[in-house]
Amino acid sequence: MRVSAWVLAILFSGAMARHAVAAPAPGSASFGDLSATFEAVAARVTPSVVQVRVSSIGPLGEGEGYLGLQRQGGSGVIVSPDGDIVTNAHVVAGARRIEVVLAVPAAGSGPGRSLVRPPGKLVPAHLVGVDVETDLAVLRIEERNLPHLEFGDSDGLKAGQIVLAVGSPLGLQNSITMGIVSATGRQLRPEDRMVYVQTDAAINPGNSGGALVDARGKLVGVNTSIFSQSGGNEGIGFAAPSNIVVAVYQQLKTLGFVHRGDIGVVAQTITPTLAGGLGLDRIWGVILSDVRPGGPAAGAGLQPGDVVLEMDGKPMENGRQFDVNLYRRPVGSRVNLHVSRHGAVRTVAVEVGERDDEVGRMAARVSREGNQVPRLGILGITVDEQLSPMLPWLRAAQGVAVAGLTLPPPAAEEGGLQPGDVILAANGRSVATLDELRALVSGLPAGSSLALHVNRRGRLIYVALEIE
Repeated sequence: MRVSAWVLAILFSGAMARHAVAAPAPGSASFGDLSATFEAVAARVTPSVVQVRVSSIGPLGEGEGYLGLQRQGGSGVIVSPDGDIVTNAHVVAGARRIEVVLAVPAAGSGPGRSLVRPPGKLVPAHLVGVDVETDLAVLRIEERNLPHLEFGDSDGLKAGQIVLAVGSPLGLQNSITMGIVSATGRQLRPEDRMVYVQTDAAINPGNSGGALVDARGKLVGVNTSIFSQSGGNEGIGFAAPSNIVVAVYQQLKTLGFVHRGDIGVVAQTITPTLAGGLGLDRIWGVILSDVRPGGPAAGAGLQPGDVVLEMDGKPMENGRQFDVNLYRRPVGSRVNLHVSRHGAVRTVAVEVGERDDEVGRMAARVSREGNQVPRLGILGITVDEQLSPMLPWLRAAQGVAVAGLTLPPPAAEEGGLQPGDVILAANGRSVATLDELRALVSGLPAGSSLALHVNRRGRLIYVALEIE
């Protein structure tokens, strides 16, 4: 059945009315009005989305065993006028050099202007920090007064809402596609605390790190991945929600790493069967199956079997929702839980502590200035009696632990160093402190080989690097 253009225009303009930059006047809905709305958003958004070019060391050919310079690319979003750019961690993984291409405004808008945009301005970028868990990274360029996107509220997204994806798919800078929000709070793996916005806006290789914006031009997500059997867009794309992006960005910008909040509980979804077995008065919601002794929740008086009704006034419907809402809470903040115990309801204030994760706790003890080993591309910390309990696989309290990675890392075999590694020796010489490691590495001439003996979660391995 054919549907008239007039009816389609009414439907689209109605969907856009809540978000449009300049909503059409009543009775004047047309495809022209709808097009003008998208044009206005595109003109405002595209200067803030950059192409990211990365040079890295990787294998040349198949089965040759040779390493060489490789180039790859993606997208990034300028989020501050002072040069901060958010992108995906996998876009800059293994980078030796990072550059971004800034959009250059077209000269005029008259009828004689060229349809071919001028080439962008290529500028160097350096890595501020990487968060592998959320697949996010922050870059910085030495440019000022830049066009940038403001963060929107991803919690307010609704399925069916119109969004635009902006990036450089297959190297085609400033490409824009339109779609809708297919779903919110989408997990890519069961029990994963990280959730994504699902969209059918076309996302292809090279879009990673680009912007997902709403019809007001607000950044509501950073495009991250697709589900595809062909390798191209099949209408199932995922973006990191802006509320998680902004929390990670702020910590990477100020600290260089991300603290993970935790209150020391296991939250489980209540099912009818579970409710029947425990004699609960509700067949849905959240129950605490475990409260870790000595943790923040235990200190606040919570117990296994408590039913969580609300978190900071928001009803808790399932365990996944509980974890996701807690995920972006900063360490040291407080959450107010409305809980029921044997029918008695009360509000409990719980301070968010550090997640029980050895690498995160190590990272909390380092600084970019005091712990960097530039020639290794790491943040290191001397293993001592206070640090060794965080690394239970150690055989002795000695060596230098890798608390984080910086750029550029040296060319390496077998993937190089990883957070959590403990360096025991370098070129056959034992390493006891961070100062010893720095002195040994700084004395090597460019082009030298460096063989590090490393404890990687209980396994001793060699990591071979080439020093520049």
